Amino acid sequence: MRLASTSYLRSISSAATGEVVWLGITTSVKWVYRAQERLERVLRDSGADMVYADRFQVINGEVIEAPTIAYQAGSLRDDFDFGEVLLFRREAFERVVEALPEYEYAGLYALRLAMQKIVHVPEFCYYASMEQSGESQFDYVNPANRAVQIEMEQAVTAYLKHIGAFIDYRALKNFRSDSKEGKPTASVIIPCKNRVQTIADAVHSALKQQVREPYSFNVIVVDDNSTDGTKEVLAEIKDERLIVIHQDKTYHAIGGNWNMAIHDPRCGQYAIQLDSDDTYSGPDTVQQFIDKFEEGHYGMVIGSYQLTDIDGNPLPPGKIDHAEWTDDNGMNNALRINGLGAPRGFNTELLRSIDFPTTKYGEDYAVGLRISREYKIGRIWDVVYNCRRWSNNSDANCTIEQLNRNNRYKDWIRTIEFEARLQRNACQ
Repeated sequence: MRLASTSYLRSISSAATGEVVWLGITTSVKWVYRAQERLERVLRDSGADMVYADRFQVINGEVIEAPTIAYQAGSLRDDFDFGEVLLFRREAFERVVEALPEYEYAGLYALRLAMQKIVHVPEFCYYASMEQSGESQFDYVNPANRAVQIEMEQAVTAYLKHIGAFIDYRALKNFRSDSKEGKPTASVIIPCKNRVQTIADAVHSALKQQVREPYSFNVIVVDDNSTDGTKEVLAEIKDERLIVIHQDKTYHAIGGNWNMAIHDPRCGQYAIQLDSDDTYSGPDTVQQFIDKFEEGHYGMVIGSYQLTDIDGNPLPPGKIDHAEWTDDNGMNNALRINGLGAPRGFNTELLRSIDFPTTKYGEDYAVGLRISREYKIGRIWDVVYNCRRWSNNSDANCTIEQLNRNNRYKDWIRTIEFEARLQRNACQ
């Protein structure tokens, strides 16, 4: 439903009669009794330009609850799930569609960005019969979808300029650290909890890194109260460059574990990510990050990765380089997508002034957005990281409730960043 051309929307507009416009996809929809009338009433009573509702999905004969989430200012991602049916106030629909540029894919996205008031109806209003989706969370960075991504970026950029939240890349700053004396050049940061199957691979991958003189690095593992044998595996790895921090029993999550590492006085000038179930793709990953930081004095550097199975065998779509990032518009396009890429490296001094939110999801995205608002971000386009997909990935087999919770939180992160950018531009 998220893909529609401007010409298609104009054909809908010209055929519309009455005060409302219904827009849906070809999925078969069966309405809950009187639900259509209910949605029209909400549209009128709320003064909304657009409304959408929760629904049941019928997949292979099985009926499951598939609620949507409330729309907010930061719901700027182009894959926001509105369900299978949208209802518009006709006057608003026609006004916006008439002014839309000629999009082949991004018409509907640009249309809903322009809606001044969108209302979520938290009621199950219809049954949507559909096939099991084969969509992957990585589809949006699949090179085959590049034309779609370009149009979506054009739409969100135009919206941000119109609303006053656009960031001009020429205003972004470099970041130069204070004295480097007495600390390593870089630290590989590995937060972990109950990763007995994979933690040794990750740590050895980090310790195998090779850096040129006069650079140096260490590896900081923050264990968050593992109970599955992870602590014992870590204790068996003998290397003076390895630092293991054991958390207390209060709440930390991934963000809190990162904060513990970066505020440790042994943390290097640059802090480089390595998840506890992933590996670096070669022995030069840390050096490539150091080179990029030294070259551009960036606040953050983001690499490229490849998807693999647990044994390191490549999986489709293979290389993920987030080519949608450009130096002159990446900081704006970042509000449309759900992540900036991996692995991520940070200037530690800058990162200490920001901190990660103490959450287990979206913590890296929040920090990346904040940095991109003010500082330049460098990119490494070669593959430097293996993102290993296996049954215990934190994002594997998420329920609808978990997906909604994750999406709601990232939308909230975007809302805070969106408001901050509005304020920033208003003060300039």
